[in-house]
Amino acid sequence: MRAKALPLSIAAILASGVVTTQADEAPTAQADRAIPMPVIEVVGKRVDDAKRLTGSVVMVDREQIEAIQPLSTEDALRRVPGINIKSEEETSIVANFGIRGLSASESKSLMLEDGVPVAPGLFIGNERYFNPRIQRVENIEVLKGSASLRYGPSTIGGVVNYQTKNPQEGVLISARAGSYDMREVSIEAGATTVSGDAFMGVVATHAESDGFMNKGYDMDDVMIKAGLAINDAHTLGLKVSWYDNDANISYRGLLLDDYRKGAEYNPAPDDYFLTDRQSADVSHEWVLNSQATLKTVAYYSEVTRDYWRYSVDTAASTTAGRWVYTDALTGNNRAFERVGFESRLQLTNTWFGLDGEAEFGLRYMEEESNDTRIRATRTADRTGINDRHRVDSADDMAAYVQNRFEINDRLALTPGLRVESYEQRRVILSDNNASAKTRNTEWLPGLGATYEVNDAAQIFGGVYRAFSPAANEVALDGLQDQQLDGERSTNFEFGVRGTQGALNYEVAAFYMDFDNQVVTGNSDPNLSQSNAGQTTHAGMEASFGYVFGNGFSIDANATWVPESDFETGDYRGNRLPYAPKVLANLSLNYQRGDFSGGVFVHHRGEQYGTPDNQIALPTGAAGGIWGGRLAAYTITDAVAQYEVNSNLTVFGSVKNLMDERAITGLRQGIYVAPGRSVEMGVRIRL
Repeated sequence: MRAKALPLSIAAILASGVVTTQADEAPTAQADRAIPMPVIEVVGKRVDDAKRLTGSVVMVDREQIEAIQPLSTEDALRRVPGINIKSEEETSIVANFGIRGLSASESKSLMLEDGVPVAPGLFIGNERYFNPRIQRVENIEVLKGSASLRYGPSTIGGVVNYQTKNPQEGVLISARAGSYDMREVSIEAGATTVSGDAFMGVVATHAESDGFMNKGYDMDDVMIKAGLAINDAHTLGLKVSWYDNDANISYRGLLLDDYRKGAEYNPAPDDYFLTDRQSADVSHEWVLNSQATLKTVAYYSEVTRDYWRYSVDTAASTTAGRWVYTDALTGNNRAFERVGFESRLQLTNTWFGLDGEAEFGLRYMEEESNDTRIRATRTADRTGINDRHRVDSADDMAAYVQNRFEINDRLALTPGLRVESYEQRRVILSDNNASAKTRNTEWLPGLGATYEVNDAAQIFGGVYRAFSPAANEVALDGLQDQQLDGERSTNFEFGVRGTQGALNYEVAAFYMDFDNQVVTGNSDPNLSQSNAGQTTHAGMEASFGYVFGNGFSIDANATWVPESDFETGDYRGNRLPYAPKVLANLSLNYQRGDFSGGVFVHHRGEQYGTPDNQIALPTGAAGGIWGGRLAAYTITDAVAQYEVNSNLTVFGSVKNLMDERAITGLRQGIYVAPGRSVEMGVRIRL
């Protein structure tokens, strides 16, 4: 079996066979268990499930993740066609990715874990504040095009679903250490009953590091999963997780002169980003008969994010060429709660005399955030006066229906409709409970198709309507209903994919027409007050893989987005921030016997930091959001692993092999790509 770097498309999935059931992947003792967790899936387990989708699909399985040896989920995502990462530090504690020309500093794409929304605030904002840890992830599904209509909101760019591990029978210990005093250990332990009708397992990770540029972190992540087959018709699943991370990171980056000098100190050494999360999912699968299956999941999560940062003396910082801090300390502290349930009925049918597969979905979800601002001092150490206290909340009801009609042996059409109805509310507790609310309903139709040209080629495509809600702070700015519709986009996609011998390929063209783009205060606060913006995005993605033989293979993809532009307003004709025209990845792989290795090359084209498309980087310490043109860069990683025996594997990597110094993003200063680092590790099965 060749060393696989990254399945690039459905074609690659079919060629490599990575879409498998949990039983296919497990040891003998677990293989007899017919109770995989009954989660709501984005793609599905069967190879045929992927072929039935009308949009582009990428699956990154556990073998690929282990080959890449990433420190974060976004380290894996940046190798997927169409995805741009705005990295702030090496473990991606917060989410920063954009798809197909959408700004990586805004969230227009949906992030799920096991089919459940995982970003803290889909309707109330601040959805960046939690990112799943790569150590708990088994597979990554990336779904684009009309097939993503089944999910929502914020599916304009597509859907990213992180499937978590089902611990296998026994104990697996993984450990690695590396540059910047990085240390990490993970334990996966699972057990199955003798009858095979129940299982339970845990995945626990502790990781700590001084961090590149001394942006240290201390992270714990624990996930417990259990499943029970009550009988042939009913299966139950439970997932409970806990996460805690104390990170010495900040919104502040290096000032320009220090960046040019190659400085690698932490520009905000006393700022801390403290995150913890608890969650619980209960899932149920009911096989009503051979034609109908009902899947339901109820979920709860609570995320707390305390961000403690010191104020700066702007004039003194400009003179010194680095940030000069005062003793004034502010805690922008937010807690998010979410509760919801979702049911999906899957039904095979022969409506209108045509074979078909229908899906009916219903979801109800409540979100709430508790936002406090604590004014403290260096000597008070995170205690002080709460001078701003507000509560944002939202309720959402969504319904969805689609049916895949098999017109003949080659052609299938899939029409669908999604409806989202939501209410947003804001209460300012520190202002005599002043409040405001607003309500919106979105009707989102779509139509997709697949056509089997021959055994080596499938044509796919579709058109659908997508939306992303304006966050509470925008929709209810000034405690007034701003009468803002959701950000709406009409999306088109057309592509071809297939396999021919040792070759697999996919080529897709896309076009997105935004009606009501809102670029929030992360880029320009003035744009947050209007819902009149229009943007267009057009481009192509191409990917292929080829097996040469003798252990050698290659995987490559490229994304070209010549148009990602403002069409109206003050920035008409300008390009969106954090939307490069070119993204490319190349993987050279080798496997011989128990040894496998590869070289991964990632290229990101130039991009702008703000919608005014400012070119020069600021030379001083001016406040606000930094603009400037970020130069293109190329990062190369080298990885290798060796299976000593069935119970022991050793692995290692050199990240940023050429020690490329690059700007990955701007905020209040310059974010720098991590320098060259070396990591070594082992996996031991007991």
